[in-house]
Amino acid sequence: MERHFQCIACGRCCQGWLPLTLGDALEHSGRFPLAVVLTPLKQAHRAFALTARLGASLRLRDRRQIAVRIVPTAYIPPTMSCPALDAEGLCTIHEHKPSRCRTMPFNPYHEERDQAEHLVPRKGWTCDVSKAAPVVYRDRTIVDRRDFDRERGELLDQAPLLRAHLEWLAGHVPGLAETLAAAAMKPGGGHVVTGFAPLLRRLEQVDRAAVARAQRPLLVDFAARTAGVPALAEYHRFYGDGVWEMERLAET
Repeated sequence: MERHFQCIACGRCCQGWLPLTLGDALEHSGRFPLAVVLTPLKQAHRAFALTARLGASLRLRDRRQIAVRIVPTAYIPPTMSCPALDAEGLCTIHEHKPSRCRTMPFNPYHEERDQAEHLVPRKGWTCDVSKAAPVVYRDRTIVDRRDFDRERGELLDQAPLLRAHLEWLAGHVPGLAETLAAAAMKPGGGHVVTGFAPLLRRLEQVDRAAVARAQRPLLVDFAARTAGVPALAEYHRFYGDGVWEMERLAET
C-alpha cells in the first residue's frame, strides 16, 4: 500500500488548535495564546499505550485506567486562522515553524502503522493526494521520517515534566480525574482545557516573567476579538482568566 501526499501552501488547514511541543510553546509564546489541553483515552483505545508513554495514565476510583495526552496548545477558535499567516494565507515563520507543522500530515501521538488515516484530506484542504504527489507512506511505514522522529523525540523528552504537571493538577483541581474520565467516555472523545500559567510556574529553568509578559498582550487581544460572540464565550473566559494569571507571573 502506498499513499501520496503533497501540501499546498494555502493556509486553509491552519486554523484552530495547534498542538505544540513544550519547546515550541515557549519559543512562540509571543505569537500564540497558550493552553494545556488534556485529552483522555479509555483503556480499549488503540493509542492507549502510546498515550500513556507520551503523557500519563490515571487510575480511577473504580480501578479503571485512562491515558491522558498533555499537550501545550496554541488555543485559537476553529474559525480563526493561525496568527503566523500573512494576508495571502502564507506562513511567515516557515523556517522556524513548530514541529507539529513540520510533521504534518503525520501525527506522532499515533503509532506509525496507524498513519494512513491522516493522509486523507479534511474539508477545506487542497492537499495533493494524486499519483503525481510524492509517495510519503508505504507498507505502513513513513518514507521520510526525520520530522516525525524529531517530534516524537521531543514528546518523549518532555513527558516526565508534563506527567508531573498532571499529577499536580489532579491533586489541586477538585474533580479533575472524574471530568477526564467522563470526557474519555464521550463518543469521539473529549478534552479538558487548562491554563498555561500553572505549567509555566513549574519551569524553573525558564524566564517565566518574560514568557508571561509575551503572553499577556496576546490574551488581551484574543479576549477582545472574542468578546460579544456567544459561540466563542468559552474562549473569551479562558483568555480573560489567562490575562490575570499572566499579570501575576509577569511581576515575579
